[in-house]
Amino acid sequence: MGNNNIYPIFDRMMTRDDKEALLGQHSLMVWFTGLSGSGKSTIAIALERELHQRGFLCRILDGDNIRSGINNNLGFSEADRVENIRRIAEVSKLFVDTGIITIAAFISPSNDIREMAADIIGRDDFVEVYVSTPIEECERRDVKGLYAKARRGEIKNFTGISAPFESPEHPALTLDTSVLSLEESVHKLLELILPRIQETGKIR
Repeated sequence: MGNNNIYPIFDRMMTRDDKEALLGQHSLMVWFTGLSGSGKSTIAIALERELHQRGFLCRILDGDNIRSGINNNLGFSEADRVENIRRIAEVSKLFVDTGIITIAAFISPSNDIREMAADIIGRDDFVEVYVSTPIEECERRDVKGLYAKARRGEIKNFTGISAPFESPEHPALTLDTSVLSLEESVHKLLELILPRIQETGKIR
């Protein structure tokens, strides 16, 4: 067999364009950032359901399915938070490259950490959504009882209490769930992303 018949594996792999054509959609990374209890996962789940009903294939990544699996060896130190987001971004890139609309819901508390994620995934594919619900409202909800524990000093490095949160500088969209209903938030998201994920000429 001559060398002309030997190719690197990447020359034989199907491309992202092939996957998108098969799925009939353009992939995208929708990255929700905001404080614990701000409504990130609730909006992400509602968005996934709405897109699914319209025939789009999506995948949600959040603390429940990432921290219990691929990142179950990480804590909440600064270094571990960075590594947590780095791994999430690398996994997200694989999903996006497979043509899947990927939805991430993570506190991701600093601009640097979100910039790293955008660089890994690709800035053209990265849509940052800031769930800007005020900390007073997040703490009032205290869905998982985490704020109470943080106030008692039982949780160290808790974002918004004992660790800082940096608001995004240029988010594609800002949603305050203390003002907007879930339906209004999802509607704003659909206005933003539907034009980007629909195949040209197709209306869903």
